[in-house]
Amino acid sequence: MLQRAHDGRVIHVLVATPAGTTGQGGIDRVMASLKRELEQHTRSDVRVRFLASRGSGHVAFSALHALNFCVRMLAARFRGKVDVVHINLASHGSTYRKLVISRWAEMLGIPYVLHLHGGGYASFWSGASASLSRRIGTMFRQASGVVVLGKIWRDFVLSKVREAEERVTVVPNATEIPTLPHIGGGDTVHILFLGRIEKDKGTPELCEALGLMADMPGWRATIAGSGDVEMLRHRLGQLGLSARVAVPGWQGPDDVARLLAEADILTLPSFVENQPISIIEGMAAGLAVVATPVGAVEDIVSDDETGFLVPPGDVAALKDALARLVAEPDLRRRMGEAGREQHRARLDMAPFADALCAIWRAAATSRMEKR
Repeated sequence: MLQRAHDGRVIHVLVATPAGTTGQGGIDRVMASLKRELEQHTRSDVRVRFLASRGSGHVAFSALHALNFCVRMLAARFRGKVDVVHINLASHGSTYRKLVISRWAEMLGIPYVLHLHGGGYASFWSGASASLSRRIGTMFRQASGVVVLGKIWRDFVLSKVREAEERVTVVPNATEIPTLPHIGGGDTVHILFLGRIEKDKGTPELCEALGLMADMPGWRATIAGSGDVEMLRHRLGQLGLSARVAVPGWQGPDDVARLLAEADILTLPSFVENQPISIIEGMAAGLAVVATPVGAVEDIVSDDETGFLVPPGDVAALKDALARLVAEPDLRRRMGEAGREQHRARLDMAPFADALCAIWRAAATSRMEKR
């Protein structure tokens, strides 16, 4: 439990998250879990409100939500009910909106913390025009704190904004402890993929790897997510896997919880990631993990301990890792248990919330001392 700020004040935090805490994306899911954690285990020195900065509708209306956030920020400033703004940041449209929100916070004299998400942010910033790159750099320089999900992202930010070194903090993503007991797939080992069905997530390679396992008994798979669902089903049919691989499309939170409880292996053979929530959810449920060492995945998955890390695009290595876990139940259980222990120690919501509260308090206190 955090203590009150040194002067006894309660710190009020306004969080900008894409669609509020009801959205389907990874950022909104993390923020929804954070909200529940803060409601269930009240911190005495912080009060937090979560507001949409993009909305859940068509992107054409996203500017209205960003404007509404700015209006709400102004109103809270007049009421003395905002000391820090927490800005969840991704590439493209998210950055354009957050440039406005961060600038508005600066004009109002409110310190803000940037929370960097999105596996493609390095290529986005590096490929930005000179003008946009300068504006992004200014946004990071003026931030009172910068939260990144892993060491690779800390190094990237510092390569762009060296003077931010003292304000960049690594805070891994987190998920809640599952409420459903883990039962696994029983006599048939259940391989689970959770994520968007697209090339960047490695779903074509996953299909090919499963195709190489067609003659191996004792497994089934579920590839769940939105995206190129029909194309995936067609390819699985060509490989003769339609009866063994379910493709249910997008799944809501209750369905995801059920799938995790009924799975034995979580796989995500992505080419681009920041730090995927689905891997952390798999570890929380006690699943062995097969993933690729992209983004900050290596910060949470230890090769040959909590799972296997295979090179992106390497179908043979992906097949070998999955097949070994199917064939070796003791190895599968050992890795799953090691992942569950790591989740409870580092990737649970309680330490995540404590870390963010400390960052918010430091940002608010620093601004108070400068006045």
